[in-house]
Amino acid sequence: MSETDFAAFERKEAGDRTVMHVLYAMHTLAPFTAWTLAVIAMIVNYIKRGDELDAVYAAHHNYMISTCWWSLLMLIPAGIASFVLFATIILFWLAWVPPALVGLWYLYRCIRGWLRFTDGRPPY
Repeated sequence: MSETDFAAFERKEAGDRTVMHVLYAMHTLAPFTAWTLAVIAMIVNYIKRGDELDAVYAAHHNYMISTCWWSLLMLIPAGIASFVLFATIILFWLAWVPPALVGLWYLYRCIRGWLRFTDGRPPY
């Protein structure tokens, strides 16, 4: 039976945890900054994910990245639905609903992932 050499594993520092909290904060605030913070956070997520050895941290990076890409993908049909609603004379006042639903889903995923990270659990 082989023994695990725990000295070979890199110990997580407080700075690593802080970076993850900042990334979750950026993703959570992104809908209120015209998604600018999401773009910056995604770049950092891709960079940090490549260097990550801890499975939980890597899973959270993947979670944030997939949340952004799925939101972007869902905004396409939401935009089409908004256009159709806006084009109709009677329902034009409902055109904000589809993108708002995507934004709420995005916020839910960010907050849920952030809470699970705070508890030290994987995002799923």
